[in-house]
Amino acid sequence: MKKKFLAKHTSDSRLTVRPLTLDDIPGIQALQVRCFGGMGAWDVAQITSQMTLFPEGQIGVELDGRLVATSSSLIVAERDVAGWHTFRDISDDGYIRNHDPAGDTLYGIDIAVDPSVRGMKLSRRLYAARKDIVRRRNLRAFMIAGRIPGYHLHAESMTPQEYASAVVAKELRDKVLTTQISNGFAIRSVLRDYLPSDKESVGNAVFMEWLNPQHLPANAVAPVRDVRVAAVQYRMRNIKSFDEFAQQCEFFIDTASDYRVDFLLFPELLTTQLQVLVPAERPGLAARRLHEFTPQYLEFFTKMAMQYNVNIIGGSHLTLENDKLYNIAYLFRRDGSVSKQYKLHITPSEGRWWGVEPGDTVEVFDTDRGKISILICYDVEFPEVVRIAAAKGANFLFVPFNTDIRSGYMRVRSCAAARCIENGLYAILAGPVGNLPFVDGADIHYGQACILTPSDLAFARDGIAEEATPNVEMMVLHELNVETLRKNRRTGAVRPWLDRRTDLYSVNWNEEDGEKKV
Repeated sequence: MKKKFLAKHTSDSRLTVRPLTLDDIPGIQALQVRCFGGMGAWDVAQITSQMTLFPEGQIGVELDGRLVATSSSLIVAERDVAGWHTFRDISDDGYIRNHDPAGDTLYGIDIAVDPSVRGMKLSRRLYAARKDIVRRRNLRAFMIAGRIPGYHLHAESMTPQEYASAVVAKELRDKVLTTQISNGFAIRSVLRDYLPSDKESVGNAVFMEWLNPQHLPANAVAPVRDVRVAAVQYRMRNIKSFDEFAQQCEFFIDTASDYRVDFLLFPELLTTQLQVLVPAERPGLAARRLHEFTPQYLEFFTKMAMQYNVNIIGGSHLTLENDKLYNIAYLFRRDGSVSKQYKLHITPSEGRWWGVEPGDTVEVFDTDRGKISILICYDVEFPEVVRIAAAKGANFLFVPFNTDIRSGYMRVRSCAAARCIENGLYAILAGPVGNLPFVDGADIHYGQACILTPSDLAFARDGIAEEATPNVEMMVLHELNVETLRKNRRTGAVRPWLDRRTDLYSVNWNEEDGEKKV
């Protein structure tokens, strides 16, 4: 006859599942030493990083005021981890700087249950808590790479795959794998050399997942992978009407459409070509008179974007707003919508010749091919601006520029190349060539359109996807892969975005909803 135990009724719960805090660090480390022995524990910096980057995913179980079980998790994109990987890869060596809030999968990297309370099914409570995160965040799945601590007893007679199959068939029992199967996880594969220091598992892990039955895809649109971009090396020439200007632009738009281009970039100050049509006593007045063409400019490029099914960055155009002159780059989407980015940093010559005023917001635009940023010429020479754009999700940086001599051009290009490396972005640059003898402040031009990438093994040599012949009217185009870019940010030879020392420095900026920091 079994004995019945009656629990005392108290107002406080003896057992609590709760988020971990920094005050738990000593308890976490002591628990991991008890559970993992020679494999050691996370250090203070690693645990602090986990709690800072994804506090919701770090969970503990407390029994009678004592921490007796913990788990650590991060969010990833399933396509990033579908193949072979190691514990060091997925955990970022314990710092989880690869945590991706926009990912679709929760990945459990750690679970520890005090040996003194095993049998109370505390691991089940931790799995349930993490499944709640998956459901709450509408994630696709919950993945783990579980230890197989019983495998070392069978390593001479069985492969790890055979061992895992025997556990699934209940021919063998493994204290970890059996528990995970009972919690609804299905095996995807065996990862060899996942954690070499795990002697009991002989370095192996069983890669498993639990699919969220309540998952509702946010939309039915396939993820964007390849994006085709083009940059126009536009020749400035004397014209006699707006129609001549439009005809020259439409030639490139038509050509880009034939090549199924997603984005077409024109140079900065594209419409200075029209200054010959609005003479004035001094350069500042002539620049302000360019605003007379704003309605035609907007109408023309809006029509072209829809007619030719191309998203067009129409270079930039000097525009009057509240009697202030701004240098504005316009994005003409192929659905007919229009957005704009004001130039943020005004060069001495722009201020001297034309009296241009600066804008004050770094925009990141949603498009049918992902998020993009537009920075006009001089703006790309300020690393903080691109850091903000990257923090807001931009993958593509469009840089319309206008430079007069090679040294000016090289300054813009070199800075754009650095921004690609620093932030894991693609940069597309377009500038004018040719001369406008009767336009003060924009009479000569030096340009070489190019498409730049980060500098790593996954990309073209020298970080140059494509470049034009200098000072010859032409168009360059290239197809850029978003997946390659995103994966390189996390697994490249170096990871400047992930390895930033935000404990030493940061970039702060203001938005309508308050101050932001990256």
